[in-house]
Amino acid sequence: MKLRQRPIEIGLNAAIVAVSDRQPLILVVGGETLPFGPFDPLAHRTFETGLRAWVAEQTALKLGYAEQLYTFGDRGRHATTGDTGPHLVSVGYLALTRISDEPSEALARAGASWRRWYDFFPWEDWRDGRPAILDEELLPALARWVAEPAEGAQAKPLGRRERVSLAFGEKGARWDEEHALDRYELLYEAGIVAEAPRDGRETGSRRVAVAAGVPMQFDHRRILATAISRLRAKLKYRPVVFELMADEFTLTELQRAVEAISGRHLHKQNFRRLVEGAALVEPTGETAQQERGRPAAMFRFRRDILKERPAPGFRFRARAGA
Repeated sequence: MKLRQRPIEIGLNAAIVAVSDRQPLILVVGGETLPFGPFDPLAHRTFETGLRAWVAEQTALKLGYAEQLYTFGDRGRHATTGDTGPHLVSVGYLALTRISDEPSEALARAGASWRRWYDFFPWEDWRDGRPAILDEELLPALARWVAEPAEGAQAKPLGRRERVSLAFGEKGARWDEEHALDRYELLYEAGIVAEAPRDGRETGSRRVAVAAGVPMQFDHRRILATAISRLRAKLKYRPVVFELMADEFTLTELQRAVEAISGRHLHKQNFRRLVEGAALVEPTGETAQQERGRPAAMFRFRRDILKERPAPGFRFRARAGA
């Protein structure tokens, strides 16, 4: 039997994250697309070389910290009319940068801009309490999906009800900020996010649309959800947050950056005890004037911690109910 062969293309995608004014930001091109381009084995020695070249071309940004996230190969999530083109395998990357390092005019000329990542995932921001979209839109839509017959659906170790409870912290389960990808994948499978009907998913064609965040082109919101989950998890065992901070900062600024990424509000005194106990920072001897109150002490990342122990991170717990 002769196997039918379909051409494959390799795409490179960058979820580039920064933090500014208490908000986690993602760099987009055209408002709803991550920087991306094809891997050219003749021009690019490695995937990462190709990624950096495409990012520089599309955003005028030279990437610093970058790590490979995952390889995305589902048919149909890079949607084209009729879906008859080459099968696209997307290699996603997480990159971290500082807004102060960015050539803002060059970004604008290239058509790139920063967007709040909570525009795309409004249910992930718990800093001001439980997001209203969960009870007003998402959970009722998921309940309707759970109640539908699942004949012909691919068998999974857990049923729909159990998966929703675990991902969204329902029925006694705890909301886990690291499960951002699981939540998005459930919303996609249930046809609730706009990408599902666009990609021709059967559930998406039946579902009543809800306001489930800003959609993105191709499978880029899935890649961004993967980046959010990875970064939130990594905060707890690696000092990656300092890739997003200025060289010198106050502890309040550091706490706000961790809260922005995690989507959780942290108790001020507990956070400061955590930082001091972990010996992640050291004072600079300088102070910064605040809007109110006394000047705040300035700190910097204590790089020697990387030599002292293998997993220096923020093993924080959010406040109850937050």
